[in-house]
Amino acid sequence: MDGTAIMSLQPIAARPAFARWLATTNDITRIFLSAGRIPGLINMAGGLPAAETYPVAELAAIAREVVAAHPQDVLGYGPIEGLPELRDTLAARFSSEALPLERANVLVISGGMQGLDLIGKVLLEDGGLIAGQFPTYLGALDAWRPRAPTFRNIMIEDAGFDAVAALTGAQFGYTVPNFSNPTGRLVGIETRQGLVDAAHSTGTWLVEDDPYGTLHYDGAPLPRLIDLSARARPGQPYDGPVIYMGTLSKEIAPGLRIGWVIAAPEMIAALTLAKQGSDLCTSGLTQRVALAALDAGLIETVQPLILATYRHRRDTLCAAMAEHLGDWLDWEVPVGGMFVWATARDAGLDTDLLLPHAMAAGVCVAPSSVFDASGLNRRAIRINFTLNEPETLAEGVRRLAQALMSMQARRG
Repeated sequence: MDGTAIMSLQPIAARPAFARWLATTNDITRIFLSAGRIPGLINMAGGLPAAETYPVAELAAIAREVVAAHPQDVLGYGPIEGLPELRDTLAARFSSEALPLERANVLVISGGMQGLDLIGKVLLEDGGLIAGQFPTYLGALDAWRPRAPTFRNIMIEDAGFDAVAALTGAQFGYTVPNFSNPTGRLVGIETRQGLVDAAHSTGTWLVEDDPYGTLHYDGAPLPRLIDLSARARPGQPYDGPVIYMGTLSKEIAPGLRIGWVIAAPEMIAALTLAKQGSDLCTSGLTQRVALAALDAGLIETVQPLILATYRHRRDTLCAAMAEHLGDWLDWEVPVGGMFVWATARDAGLDTDLLLPHAMAAGVCVAPSSVFDASGLNRRAIRINFTLNEPETLAEGVRRLAQALMSMQARRG
């Protein structure tokens, strides 16, 4: 290619699709995602698990075994849908008397984010309408932004919430019912049933994103949306409107990049075609490791440590917040998950403007604007409690209080 040809290339930023995406992307996202690399900064922004809960020795032994025992699966290309044995294991794991699942109901994906991307490719037309639980997981917004969708905010915690009105006309609905990212709240059983009933009556696909479902510290788990959906035709092969997504990122380790979609066979077939143009196949090594870990009961082995560690860290964070932040913020103690959602008592407190003060004080939190497709919700923050040790969490809260005082002083 000669110099003339190179000069004629259109700059990436000038291309309409990229410019459209760039205009809706918030620079604050990049700030808090890179916070862990800044020396001395306490990162309470990301949704990160604690590395000390990773079953390192067990996974290392499993990896050695599967490479030797299954070299073709581990080192070669594999089926787009995932290893048949892993799909069968996942189908059995989530099956019940009302929800008998088969291999055809399961797609193995390279982490939960890929599932969101594939759903966008299959269901979302350019400019299409998404009915999304509000506030909404940042990763979902990023996955769907290239198609410039419009968003209908589902205010599922409001009294009188109308699920049928929320889903009608949308290309799909999106919810994180178990310890929602970012709010950490648990969606109640009546609302769950209402969403499922609305999906069935309107014919709208309903995405149930469930990365935190096993992180339950208090009380009993509630039925999954897909389980409620199956009750419409109990014991029959599942072909309902709920698309269930899960991952091993919070149950074992995120580096495995193993997740799954469970849905009607026609949806799995469509997502498989989209996946073919995405990564061709999920890593055979990590699939074999995941399969062996599931067969060995590794999740059940590590879960008590994970729950005890995170429950203590949640309690430490909330106690420190009560001591240092009660004059500025309101929050609820979550019964599970990874986050505390704190809302400013002062309606004029802008958490986008708080972020630089927090960074200067040596702590990073996630402002609420990044969980709003419009970027207008600027009155709350998401605080992660799983990554850092208790004393670090307490120090992070003290630094956040300093940042709030600094901001208050600037405001006069």
